[in-house]
Amino acid sequence: MTPSSNDRAAQIAATRTLARTRWRVAAVLTLLMVAIYFGFILLVAYRPALLGGLVSDGLSLGIVLGALVILSAWVLTLVYVQWANRVYDPALAALRAMPGSDAAARTPQEAVR
Repeated sequence: MTPSSNDRAAQIAATRTLARTRWRVAAVLTLLMVAIYFGFILLVAYRPALLGGLVSDGLSLGIVLGALVILSAWVLTLVYVQWANRVYDPALAALRAMPGSDAAARTPQEAVR
């Protein structure tokens, strides 16, 4: 193998590792959101009396938990964005800067294909 093919092999391995890491992060956050959402839905279906209990005048536990479900979606999105900005984007930029990389010449849409 020539030095350029070694560079290319290292770049391919690093790209696959980064893609696997991104997939794992996205899968964990997605599964967490699904668990939160369906947990709430199961409470609505099987424990409506619990959710009907009042936390204070005019505010039921169901309303509070429903708001927390929505808030958790925002928080999990924020977690992903922070991770992507701190870890994924710099790693992707480093891959694009590697010798022999043709990724800089492609548009982001072409890079996804």
